Amino acid sequence: MKNKEEVSVLNDLLHIINDRNEGFSRVEGKVWENYPDVKAEYARMNSLGRIMKNELINLIQDDGGTPEDTTTAAGALHRTWIDIKNSFTIGNTEESTIENVVFGEKAAIDAYQSAIDSGKLSEESLDIVSEHLKHIKDSYHQFKRMTEYRD
Repeated sequence: MKNKEEVSVLNDLLHIINDRNEGFSRVEGKVWENYPDVKAEYARMNSLGRIMKNELINLIQDDGGTPEDTTTAAGALHRTWIDIKNSFTIGNTEESTIENVVFGEKAAIDAYQSAIDSGKLSEESLDIVSEHLKHIKDSYHQFKRMTEYRD
């Protein structure tokens, strides 16, 4: 029973990471014209997102589970809303994009913290998930600072 609960929690996180990776893939290159100092960090986070995904898949398989390698409906809805909003935005869509990254990172932080607090993760999974949370928090703070600089 414990493994099934852990697999369920890990699959939820896999969905979140897939949402995060999909969202990052949509950030247009023109954003980095206004924020060139963060471009390398963004590339690092993209790479790290793929590693985090693979680590979750490995944990799920180690527990005898099947990875649910998809995004969430809420994430897809959010990305569609962003696309629609940006198509009607006059002015700086780059700032709007950065705000959406901050929003997504905050949602990922909340999901990861909830998984950690659930008590359903083994020590190995807890170590890896905690490390993921640290990376996501670092990303969140990086992009949050960008929104504060322009205010």
